[in-house]
Amino acid sequence: MTSALDQLKQWTTIVADTGDFKSIDQYGPQDATTNPTLILDATKNPRYDYLIDSAIKYAKGKVSSNEKALELAADKLLVNFGFEILKIIPGRISVEVDAKLSFDTEGTIIKARHLINLFEEIGVDKSRVMIKIASTWEGIQAAKILEKEGIKCNMTLLFSFVQAVACAEAGVTLISPYAGRILDWHIKNVKKTYKSNEDPGVMSVTKIYNYYKKFGYKTIVMGASFRNIGQIEELAGCDYLTISTKLLNQLQCSHKKIERKLSPNTAHNYLEQKITYDENSFKWNLNEDPMATEKLTEGIRSFAKDGRTLMLMLKQRLNKEDTIITEKISENIDLGDKTSKPFKLFGRQTEFMVV
Repeated sequence: MTSALDQLKQWTTIVADTGDFKSIDQYGPQDATTNPTLILDATKNPRYDYLIDSAIKYAKGKVSSNEKALELAADKLLVNFGFEILKIIPGRISVEVDAKLSFDTEGTIIKARHLINLFEEIGVDKSRVMIKIASTWEGIQAAKILEKEGIKCNMTLLFSFVQAVACAEAGVTLISPYAGRILDWHIKNVKKTYKSNEDPGVMSVTKIYNYYKKFGYKTIVMGASFRNIGQIEELAGCDYLTISTKLLNQLQCSHKKIERKLSPNTAHNYLEQKITYDENSFKWNLNEDPMATEKLTEGIRSFAKDGRTLMLMLKQRLNKEDTIITEKISENIDLGDKTSKPFKLFGRQTEFMVV
C-alpha cells in the first residue's frame, strides 16, 4: 500500500524541517528549512564538528578581530549546514537571519546579502537559497527589497492573517504560518482540546491558503511547526508543508488513506474580501491579536536566545584554538635567541621578535 507520505506528495511539496541533514535523505523532500534552534541542536552531535571547525577556520582566515571572526563563523556555519543539505535535496534550503535583526530593515537586508554571498563563494546559486526573516513590519519591508534583487525570502514566525496579507502584498516568495504554535497558545489559554478539523492552527493556514488562491497571489503557503500528523492530514493540498523528521517517519510508516483538503479549485468559495494594510493598520491589527503578538515576540526571543547560545559555543571553540596557537608559538620560540622567528599563522607567514 502507498504510504501516507507518498499520498501527500501527490498534492503538496514536502520540506524537511531539520538541521540534521544525515537523517532526511530517506524521506525524499524537495526542500529543507533550518532555524537557530535546529542548527544549535545539530551542533551538539559530534558528527558535525567538522562543519564547526571549517566555519571557525574560514572566519579566522578572513578577519583578525575575534569579535568579527565570531559573527562571521556563525554565518559561515549556517552556510556550511545549508551546503551539505543541498547535496541531498533537489530544491532549496532556507537559512535564517539573526533574530536580533527582526526590527531592523536595513540590518536584515545587509545580513541577507552577506549570506547569499557566502553561498555564492562556494558555487551555490542564489536561486537555491531562501532567506528566512521574521514576519514583523520591518522584516516584511526588507523582504520586499530583497525580492526585487532576486533574493528569495521565506517569511517565518507568521501567526496571523494580517501578517500573511502584508507578505503577499510585498511579493515574497514563501510564508511559513506556524500551525503548531498557534495550537499551543489556544490549548494553554482557552483550556480546550481540539479535533484536527477544528484545530485553530489548521484553520489559520486554511484561511490564508484560500485567500491567496482566490485573489491570485503567487506567494507559496508552507504550513509549519506541526504537533501531530492530524494537522498535516487536514492541510493535504497546501502548497508546501515543512515537517520534522519525527513526523515524516510517522507519515512514511502509515498507510492511512489521505484525502485532499485544500485546492485552488475550491478557494473561490472563500468569502473574505480583499484587504490591504499600511504600517499603522498592520501594527494595530497585529496588536489586537493577543495570540499572534505573544507568539511572534516569544518566537523572536527564543530564536535570539538559541542564536546567543550558538555564538557562545563558537566563542569557546575560538578561544580554545587561540590557546593552542599561543602554546604552539611558545614552543617555537627560543628564549635565548633575540632575533625574529618566522611562524606560519592561519596560512600567513608571520615573524615574532623575542625581546
